[in-house]
Amino acid sequence: MSLLQIASLLIVLAGAFGTINYLFLRLPSAIGILVVALVASFAVIGTDALFPSLTVEEAIRAEVLELEFSEALLEGMLGLLLFAGALHVKLSDLRKDWLVILLMATIGVGLSTVIVGAGFSWLTGMPLMVALVFGALISPTDPVAVLGVLREAELQKSLETKIAGESLFNDGVGYVVYLVLIGLAFPSGDGHGSGLADAAVLFVREALGGAILGLVLGWLTFRVMRRIDDYSLEVLITLGLAFGGYELAVWLHVSAPIMAVCAGLLIGDIGTRYGMSEETRLYVAAFWKLIDEILNAVLFLMIGFEVFAVAFEFDFLVSGCMAIVLALLARLVAVAVPVLMLKPFRAFNRGVIPIMTWGGLKGGISVALALALPESDWTPLILTATYIVVVFSIVVQGLTVTRLAERVGRAPELPQG
Repeated sequence: MSLLQIASLLIVLAGAFGTINYLFLRLPSAIGILVVALVASFAVIGTDALFPSLTVEEAIRAEVLELEFSEALLEGMLGLLLFAGALHVKLSDLRKDWLVILLMATIGVGLSTVIVGAGFSWLTGMPLMVALVFGALISPTDPVAVLGVLREAELQKSLETKIAGESLFNDGVGYVVYLVLIGLAFPSGDGHGSGLADAAVLFVREALGGAILGLVLGWLTFRVMRRIDDYSLEVLITLGLAFGGYELAVWLHVSAPIMAVCAGLLIGDIGTRYGMSEETRLYVAAFWKLIDEILNAVLFLMIGFEVFAVAFEFDFLVSGCMAIVLALLARLVAVAVPVLMLKPFRAFNRGVIPIMTWGGLKGGISVALALALPESDWTPLILTATYIVVVFSIVVQGLTVTRLAERVGRAPELPQG
């Protein structure tokens, strides 16, 4: 199938599954599309099991594998999704919670990677360094999934800022940690240096370089937009920033996700306040909201169809279920440690630890990173475990985090100490 045919099919199916969800399931849009896609996928698998001569499953699996989900997300959709998400997070809100967000996106990701990696290695016998790669790809919360749920959840503003801000930044940090560990675990498979010094240089170059590039491109775009009063052209310029900036970051070998977040934050705050007319602000916000919702629908549809790429062996399924527990435990530590470190010095929302733990959804980025792993004996197990954790996270946690927030997060806590 050509690229245009694949894109057309995905849009048609996203619209059809979204309609089924709207008319019958009434779940949040993206989650509903994922559920319908999963049901359709398992229906095809079950039908083929009953009637082996149909070979429909084989044909669909071939198309799914040809789609190259990892490349489509990491080098295509992710830049737009992160840019769109960052546009709606204000720098003024982030300044109030910058320290806790920084700690969760750095120390939290590191702790989570170690806990998941060590635990998964002990449970499965996987080499520790390979298991740490699994820990790195499953530790970051997915801003696409998190921001999609937040739109439905009506959380307190400061709590929403912490969850959204952390998910935007820990995604970029987690991706850099993943690249570093890939270089250490598979030194001949990904082209990255295999020494600790090379890993440190890679981390600094990716993270710092991505942030600087995003701020520079965002600032230059803002300066251009200040001289223009044409909403259609300014929408086009923001689209060029998201597309072009992401590809430039990939070419320069710096973190493209961090670039997209930093550029989006700058345009969404300083750019909208000082570089756009009221009419332009409305059009830019509406355009990127629409882009976000369409790509969310397509992404969750693709996650549902990726079930055809997963190996459903019994041992893999058991390991995947244990990985859910590990991921939740690691997420609890990643949230609790920064909060407890800062609690003597500042106030936190009531229920911040359980809400941010349960609301730390995994998503398409984890699946994409698992699919991008070099071939090894452990890759099918990592992919299956990742898929199980992601589906549980989106469906179970995504559908219940609002009720949890309503139950434990009604009032702010008083300052401690």
